[in-house]
Amino acid sequence: MTFWFLAEHKSNPGWVIPRLILLTIMTDSQRQLRFSVILAFGLVYFFWGSTYLAIDIAVEQIPPALMCGIRFFIAGVFMLAFCGLRGRKIRYKPRQLGQMAVIGILLLVGGNLTLSYAETHIPSGLAALIVAVVPLWFLVLDALILGDHHVSARGKAGLVLGVVGLVVLLWPQLMTTHMERQQLWASLSLQGGCFSWALGSVLAKKWKSPEVDPFSATAWEMIAAGLANLLIAFVLGDLARVVWTTRGISALVYLVICGSWIGYTAYIWLLGHVPTSKVSTYAYVNPVVAVFLGWLVLHEPIDAYILGGSAIVVASVVLVTSAQVTRKSTEELPLVETTADL
Repeated sequence: MTFWFLAEHKSNPGWVIPRLILLTIMTDSQRQLRFSVILAFGLVYFFWGSTYLAIDIAVEQIPPALMCGIRFFIAGVFMLAFCGLRGRKIRYKPRQLGQMAVIGILLLVGGNLTLSYAETHIPSGLAALIVAVVPLWFLVLDALILGDHHVSARGKAGLVLGVVGLVVLLWPQLMTTHMERQQLWASLSLQGGCFSWALGSVLAKKWKSPEVDPFSATAWEMIAAGLANLLIAFVLGDLARVVWTTRGISALVYLVICGSWIGYTAYIWLLGHVPTSKVSTYAYVNPVVAVFLGWLVLHEPIDAYILGGSAIVVASVVLVTSAQVTRKSTEELPLVETTADL
């Protein structure tokens, strides 16, 4: 490539060195972005996979709305204070704050609170399987609201393969689960939660602005969701039903630090740098992480279904993350769209 470049510019050698330097800088920038994307995916994959276990423990004695309210309000307040101390922008126009509140409520009330309530009635593995439809909602809403991305057949095949992998992974549990009325409603509510989560994620991408700091925006989103969850907890009388235990508080602290500060921040960052169809692969990996953490921490058995399902899930992630995602418009393809195809 260097020889071709020199040949093309031999008539004007004065431009060769500056252009080569520019190409080197762009290459370093692409490498740095690629590393950041891989790191963010790793954080979301692992820490959000572990939150299934933490939520299960927390809601044993802490009602879901109260747990979510405390979790997100504390995480949001401390993150906003940190951003302010670091000199990041934390003051925004009412319209921007309104958009942040909408995103936070869709993600962390419609999505996360629904999951927390569901886990009080159905097994966490079954909940994870139902949540696996999130990538399909991503594809639909991304096309309807953004309308600028086209996922290749390879990427769509990866999404389907991921669902197959989760079915294999959780097949024994599904066969032994008897769906009672409460369980049925909990499962149906998760469908609404998946839609809410996908809608909030797509809107976060649509409303992204260079004037908004992603970290302080995340803090405002968590504060809005925390207040909304606390309001729901007050209406439901959760304060009269809560039992504070060391086990429950420890799970809550873990959710604040690892689930909200680390996992959610990495997720919001990915939404601004990677196509949503690829970000949505967390829905496939998280149940695998949850299963293996259950084996490691709680000594839960691992059988052939778990090993086979996990292998299929990993293959689906490889397909989706390596699939080409192109813009329907050919005008000025952003750098993140070309370098995000890991």
